[in-house]
Amino acid sequence: MIILDPISNIVIFHLFPVGYGKNRAIKASTGKFLCFLDIDDTMEPSRITKQLQLAKNYPDSLIGCQFRREPENSTQRYTKWANRLNEHQLNIQIYTSHGPTIIMPTWFCSRQVWSKVGGFDESGKGCPEDLLFFYQHIRLKGLIKRVDEILLNYIYHPSATTFSIDKETIWKYRVSFLEERVLRFWESFTIWNAGKQGRKLYRSLSKENKKKVIALCDVDKKKIDKFSYNSQEGPIPVIHFSKAESPFVICVKLDLTNGSFERNLESLNLKENIDYVHFN
Repeated sequence: MIILDPISNIVIFHLFPVGYGKNRAIKASTGKFLCFLDIDDTMEPSRITKQLQLAKNYPDSLIGCQFRREPENSTQRYTKWANRLNEHQLNIQIYTSHGPTIIMPTWFCSRQVWSKVGGFDESGKGCPEDLLFFYQHIRLKGLIKRVDEILLNYIYHPSATTFSIDKETIWKYRVSFLEERVLRFWESFTIWNAGKQGRKLYRSLSKENKKKVIALCDVDKKKIDKFSYNSQEGPIPVIHFSKAESPFVICVKLDLTNGSFERNLESLNLKENIDYVHFN
């Protein structure tokens, strides 16, 4: 925002947080529905019509759509994940490093959804306001819906605001949300990944939840042969995934092992969001 000081006639540039800008724009509007779009993205002419119909049918839902990434070969794994989630997965794969299961530039919702959440966080630079809005929407029992058509061209550029947010900040919010929504209801659990990510998750847990970890599991013989992970709280067994007990917090990224991890998981005949959650 550009402000002219009336006394000194000096022009002052004041940068407000992204969340502040979104909230002010919404407050200045009068419509019953909100459609979000990043300044460098483009959308199909039919987007509003199709998302509006879904929003009218589900007024308490946050509505997304499938998207086309430009350049085409950028963030391929992320694009594949986001576009292929089924309706159930949209509402349960909410703890991963990918963030919201519908990308923010595709969001469409009734004004009451925004009001109920309380608007976007205005903390400033480095605040993942979209993620926090998404989490609060979930807490308030809001649903996630998606129009299963490509209605947005999502432009990738490395200087995007998304990449300015510290990864550790996002990690802390994710762990806190996982503990709040899942781990406090489990008496015990196994962390699937005895490597760097699995150990980091363990170290990030509260003391109460650390006590619930009965093992780390893996397929890597070198990790399993060590028998245990020596944490500050004491040794934790490291075992083969086939011998591990559910429920699992899975710290293995999807679509990175030519399908071997997915086949291993499928072989256990588990039910997502009951026997395991993805935290990858």
